[in-house]
Amino acid sequence: MEAAKKEWSYKKTAIACLKGRGIFLLFTILVLGSCMKKEKELELRVYETASNGNKLKEIKEFSSSNTAVEIMLMPNKKYQTITGFGGSFTEASAHLLNQLGKENRTKILAAYFGEDGANYSLTRTHMNSCDFSLSQYSYAPIEGDLNLEHFSIDEDRDDLIPMIKEAMDVSKDGFKIVSSPWTAPPWMKDNKDWKGGKLLPKYNDTWALFFSKYIDAYKAEGIDIWGFTVENEPLGNDSNWESMHFTAAEMTSFVQKHLGPKLEADGHDVKILGYDQNREHLNEWVDAMYENEATSKYYDGTAIHWYASTYEVFPEALQYAHHKAPNKHLIQTEACVDAEIPKWKDDTWYWKKEATDWGWDWAPEKDKHLHPKYAPVNRYARDIIGCLNNWVDGWIDWNMVLDKHGGPNWFKNWCVAPVIVDPQNDEVYFTPIYYTMAHFSKYIRPGAIRIGIETSDDTLLLTAAKNPDGSIAIVVFNETEYDKNLHFSLEEKSAKIQISAHAIQTIVISN
Repeated sequence: MEAAKKEWSYKKTAIACLKGRGIFLLFTILVLGSCMKKEKELELRVYETASNGNKLKEIKEFSSSNTAVEIMLMPNKKYQTITGFGGSFTEASAHLLNQLGKENRTKILAAYFGEDGANYSLTRTHMNSCDFSLSQYSYAPIEGDLNLEHFSIDEDRDDLIPMIKEAMDVSKDGFKIVSSPWTAPPWMKDNKDWKGGKLLPKYNDTWALFFSKYIDAYKAEGIDIWGFTVENEPLGNDSNWESMHFTAAEMTSFVQKHLGPKLEADGHDVKILGYDQNREHLNEWVDAMYENEATSKYYDGTAIHWYASTYEVFPEALQYAHHKAPNKHLIQTEACVDAEIPKWKDDTWYWKKEATDWGWDWAPEKDKHLHPKYAPVNRYARDIIGCLNNWVDGWIDWNMVLDKHGGPNWFKNWCVAPVIVDPQNDEVYFTPIYYTMAHFSKYIRPGAIRIGIETSDDTLLLTAAKNPDGSIAIVVFNETEYDKNLHFSLEEKSAKIQISAHAIQTIVISN
């Protein structure tokens, strides 16, 4: 009885204390409850390509660890809308596909455009010939044909058009095509040559008509053209192969007074992208293109290449271009491992840091720092992530298919493609570059919006985007020699995974 009285006395004292300190108690309960709340598990799928041999392999089992790199996703921080990722239809690639057996031809197109493959959504092709053509040709070969009455795309009918149409048949979602001229026909130029020189002013209207005729001709084949670049590499290529020079002011004047009005008058709803060369000159070009409302009226965006440096993304230039025209496209239209004969069935080479460089052998001493040797996979991963994190909304690789010599190329300007073939033996090699491209193109879809992401480890490169279906795709590149544990946080959910050394991962979080 005495014990019961004592217990009740204690309870009354406690109740009195609680009544007097109700606010403090409520606060304490909320804090403790919050701290003790268990985070919910994020549902995610992980795909990895690594130097250890993984190739878009789904990773399902992870070892546990107490320490991990913290990665926070911030879907409320929204940036650019993604246009797409892909590669280029060239006569060289299309010709090689025609040399393969049906099984391998189908396999390659499915790998690039199929839903179970890389699912490319943004592509490029050339108007008239380029260095990756079998020969030099123009759709308007007749000198003095001002009205282009003899305009013909017959040169594209054997290889290029069939490849594009077969890709269209494979693609479930479809893809956009950007078309680029390397040069006007020589008879329209001041030097009468395929290489170098400028468009003669008296042919401005004829050259604008050329673009309109091209749209109509491809439309008749059932192929829609989404956009143009006005000129591939208007600063030239040292007159090595097809080229035609423009200054920023000259190109803008041509677009403002001739190309834009002509396409508008002919009822063509097509994008016009200016510049189309390396990023180190980007500022001066966007200054001219977007100087005022009149100069920018017909421009829908800016096209860029990656060849100025083997390690520099030029983030300041990309930021400058975006802020100069925040509502315009900023699209990477060409990149490749150039001046290099591909390595055949040697995955290790594509991950090797001393593999290659375009300028290492010839760059003057003052520029050598721009051209350190690099691993092809590393350069692709770094550049795509760097571009996305600096407002680029589309990224297009160069040739989709090349042979073991890095061609065919009439100038013998050998390069590497994601897919290498041996037509004589009907063999196909999917290089690690193919899988690197697929980490972006397959999982970050057109209409996705890049979102905020932060990490506690600055040796990792990351980007993230929320897809139209609500899923979130995160691409992580680990260039280091060590496996890393990763802890992802999204609102009140989290998950722990690992990424291998020398690896690129795509992590997909379902909606």
